[in-house]
Amino acid sequence: MSTGHVLLGLLVERPKHGYELKKEHDHRLPGSRPLAYGQVYATLQRLERDGWAEVAETLQEGGPERTVYAITDEGKAELDGWLERLEPPAPHVASPLFARVVVATLAGGGADGYLLRQRAAHLARMRELTLQKADGTPAQVLAADYALQHLDADLRWIETAIARLADLKEEIDA
Repeated sequence: MSTGHVLLGLLVERPKHGYELKKEHDHRLPGSRPLAYGQVYATLQRLERDGWAEVAETLQEGGPERTVYAITDEGKAELDGWLERLEPPAPHVASPLFARVVVATLAGGGADGYLLRQRAAHLARMRELTLQKADGTPAQVLAADYALQHLDADLRWIETAIARLADLKEEIDA
């Protein structure tokens, strides 16, 4: 995910200050990692440097000074281009789950027990997400659906891995 592009998308509606962008990001993208305030302000500085956002005004409302940013025409063009680009399928397996299973097998401890515990953890998380969907906002339901689909794919892989562990162990021992 490009944090800069997400912030540009949040600025399309109207100019906003960093605190507001952080809160809106965390609300509109439930289930994703919350943004740190430092990340928001560093990203806004890069967007301004690149000509994709500009300072619209500076507010002083009884508290700290707040800089309000607006998306520029160049920023809107960049956002439109980003939204048109396809997200390439991952070219590599970058899963800690996969790495742990291989390393556990290499280390001689076997991965059967780990996979069964991981399966139970996945099922518990799936139950939590399913309950959250009952009274969630549309964005929360969409995020839960996304997470559920990924957990389901992991569960299918766990079942396949359990079935193939003997073959993997044999290959490693050879």
